[in-house]
Amino acid sequence: MGWLWAIIVGFVLGIIAKAVIPGKQHSPLWLTTICGILGAIVGNAVARAAGVEATPGIDWSRHIFQLVAAIIIVGVVDMLYMATLGKHKRERQRA
Repeated sequence: MGWLWAIIVGFVLGIIAKAVIPGKQHSPLWLTTICGILGAIVGNAVARAAGVEATPGIDWSRHIFQLVAAIIIVGVVDMLYMATLGKHKRERQRA
């Protein structure tokens, strides 16, 4: 059941990250979900290092770390995705 929650949280974080980043992101939904999952993992590690691993009630600070990590990861991966996609389009036009 843990993998299902990871996918759900990754999907939500990825969608929120895409909404926060200005401009249009071209990465597909599956890649956004993977980036959201990675953002949750990195955010948890940063929260643990900052000493806010678990707090009573809702862990708002941990969620903020997760969201910031997801925004950074989605932005970087989208730039890499577009660079790779653009390279493939140029190669197709030459052929």
